[in-house]
Amino acid sequence: MKKFKKHPITPDSFYNNIQVAKFINQVMIKGKKTIARKIVYDAFEIIKEKTKKEPLEVFETALKNASPLLEVKSKRIGGATYQVPVEVRGDRKSTLSMRWIIFGAKSKKGRPMRERLASELMDAANNTGWAIKKKNDTHRMAEANRAFAHFAW
Repeated sequence: MKKFKKHPITPDSFYNNIQVAKFINQVMIKGKKTIARKIVYDAFEIIKEKTKKEPLEVFETALKNASPLLEVKSKRIGGATYQVPVEVRGDRKSTLSMRWIIFGAKSKKGRPMRERLASELMDAANNTGWAIKKKNDTHRMAEANRAFAHFAW
């Protein structure tokens, strides 16, 4: 089996931050990176106006708050499938939190994406919003299936 080669991601041009570049790539739809970049930067501007804080700071806090510690993985043992709680690795943590923040922003309707994204990022930074709810649900699921933790190897 061939090992997957991880591609290096260049930091974004404005904030010189790899996490922001990854976030832009997650927001991107159908390869339209300039549009995704504009949405993210406009959302950062809205955050700057509303919170009077550095948008990068709010972004980092939101990612940290929305990233899960545990998740459940299905494991088939002796004909039965168990939901086994496992710890989440570092790169998957940030990917999940970004995905949840973006999905939370997409699920809100009626406003431009930059405003929805800004509000979801601010909510996540304040430990509220859809992404935080999803994280708590994931933790609750892992906690409920703690009895099967001995299957994790």
